[in-house]
Amino acid sequence: MTTTDSALTSGRETFFDRIGIPHPLRWGFLGVLVFMTGNGTESNFISPHIGAVLGSPEGTVATIIAMYGVAGIVGSYLSGALADLWGPRRVMLIGAVVWIVFEVLFLLALAAGSLPLVLLTYFLRGFGFPFFAFGFLVWVNIATPESRNGKAVGWFYVMFTGGLPTLGSLFAIGMIPAFGGGTAGETGAMIASIALVVLGFLIAWFGVRDPRGNRRIAPEGETSAQVLTAGLRLSVQQPKIMMGFLVRLINTAPQFGMFVIFPAVIANDLGWGQARWLTMTVFVYATNILVNAVFGAIGDRWGWQRTVKWFGVFGSAVGLLLWWYVPQAVPAGSTWGFWVSVAAGCVFGCLLAGFVPMGAIMPALAPEHKGAAMAMYTTAAGGAQFLGYGVVALVLALGLGNAGVVWAFVLLYVAAFVMVSFLKVPRDAAVQSRPRTAIAGEA
Repeated sequence: MTTTDSALTSGRETFFDRIGIPHPLRWGFLGVLVFMTGNGTESNFISPHIGAVLGSPEGTVATIIAMYGVAGIVGSYLSGALADLWGPRRVMLIGAVVWIVFEVLFLLALAAGSLPLVLLTYFLRGFGFPFFAFGFLVWVNIATPESRNGKAVGWFYVMFTGGLPTLGSLFAIGMIPAFGGGTAGETGAMIASIALVVLGFLIAWFGVRDPRGNRRIAPEGETSAQVLTAGLRLSVQQPKIMMGFLVRLINTAPQFGMFVIFPAVIANDLGWGQARWLTMTVFVYATNILVNAVFGAIGDRWGWQRTVKWFGVFGSAVGLLLWWYVPQAVPAGSTWGFWVSVAAGCVFGCLLAGFVPMGAIMPALAPEHKGAAMAMYTTAAGGAQFLGYGVVALVLALGLGNAGVVWAFVLLYVAAFVMVSFLKVPRDAAVQSRPRTAIAGEA
């Protein structure tokens, strides 16, 4: 037995274990934060940037972004399935290499003005971040005791959302003017983001020594084909897995949809400019960062399903409506109106964290096939971007306008509210029937 294995089985708890971060994985959480900061640098300007550099119409740019979303969906599924097959560590390595190589090629394709190469390289780069980040999320689930799984997933999303879009947007605010502003500044910011991605990978790669990440998770008797298709088969065999998939898919779809419609509304229509839009994004998702772990802990104590249903689904629907309508109600361009609008957005950012326990619910729904269940969860997490962009494209094509987009997302939250009512897991029933003092003792 290695020194690391001995530590894992010794039963000793550290500060990180007690707050919900498995001690052997602590550097991996930091690596995800830095990696996702690099990945999130472009999140709030990539669409207009591609359009400006290539001189392409809005529809063409939307196609490029949509194809990136398709890669995110496929990559998110494969991140869980391949982690089941090879172990999370190798999947994270593949994700980092894919991101770095195709980001360089994407920037070269933009510089050359080649639309086909931009489409191809940006599509392939879309496999990078889900392999790295969601591969690590699988690692978190196999390394964390069930009583603290909600908190551990919460901490993962502190790091994930901390990078994309929060610190990524903050990094962009500093880098764009440092490189001269405009499209040249945006290009410089994307080049600088590569260094962050490399650094995040190195922190995780050399900092995490937990041997569970090097091992196959799936049962030994299953073939590679069976492992890779297990998530899809599980969704057919267990309808609750499919409902969990759909709830997680809806979860952050409005976030990505707002990234499409809100930059022009806030910066141009309401006169606050690009810098203030990026500032708003930082505040909204910084709020999300601050409470992700909190809602993980609430889920562990109050029940995962109830937390998702009332804080995540219902709360996010109310918060989204506030974020859209408050900026319309205050004087356009006013400083105080901007900060009131930021506060409304922060309500959405806060309550969006109520979905955190879904990352604990999914493997609990299929305890014998946790890797397959997580493959569906990570697919939904990646697919949320595609759904968000798709809803925007469809609603705008129907001529219903930006307000129609917001209400379409509210209707999706209504559907999620119904579905999450069926996602009861044994631990929730046990938690809700136990005295508060006993539950608190697990925290």
